[in-house]
Amino acid sequence: MAKLKVIYGFHAVASRLRHHPETIRELYVDTSRKDPRARDFLAQAETAGIPVRGVQADRLIGLAGTSRHQGVVAQVDSVELRVDLDQLIEATGKDLLLLVLDGVQDPHNLGACLRVADAMGAHAVVAPRDRAVSLSPTVAKVASGAAETVPYITVTNLARTLRDLKDHAVWVVGTDDQAREDLFGAQFQRPMAWVLGAEGAGLRRLTRENCDQLVRIPMFGSVESLNVSVAAGICLYESRRRMP
Repeated sequence: MAKLKVIYGFHAVASRLRHHPETIRELYVDTSRKDPRARDFLAQAETAGIPVRGVQADRLIGLAGTSRHQGVVAQVDSVELRVDLDQLIEATGKDLLLLVLDGVQDPHNLGACLRVADAMGAHAVVAPRDRAVSLSPTVAKVASGAAETVPYITVTNLARTLRDLKDHAVWVVGTDDQAREDLFGAQFQRPMAWVLGAEGAGLRRLTRENCDQLVRIPMFGSVESLNVSVAAGICLYESRRRMP
């Protein structure tokens, strides 16, 4: 039998109720929560036919491993969004939009990137297997349901994957603070993949060298850099804005 995983937080658990209710094995709710949000959630669980167990807050902390559970914890079967990158490219064609993350290891950043990718209609998030965070409960909570809808593809060699993308005529665009072209003036081709590095470290040398194009995000204020999820949102939105 596959090992159960834990998800917590209203958005993450509500998304599982909507998309994969059959995978929920146990659903726990803080008995002290009587607010409208909790009542709406209980009604959603009832509609989905999922029994709810009312427990004390300290039991939820033990289940979730954190106090930031918002009063909702579920034990669930894993949902594997198994996607072959080559098949995805062929099936999607010129409309393909990917987000590639190089060196992003913070679960909060990954969760936020998945949420942005879902909002902007990216078809998958790609990351190197040995330099990436896994889909943990924290990632699922921050992603607010996007971990259930956006495939997260980890690859053995990111530089080779970027070369493979280019062989499939996918235009690979990296972000770099020192790039000559800025995001709003640059011309892009479709299908395309955005490549972003971790805040501070940026793109690794081989990753940068395997991009077709490097652009910088213009900064108009006093800060010098952006969180990777914020940068991803700006880049993906700009791609969507230009789509015919």
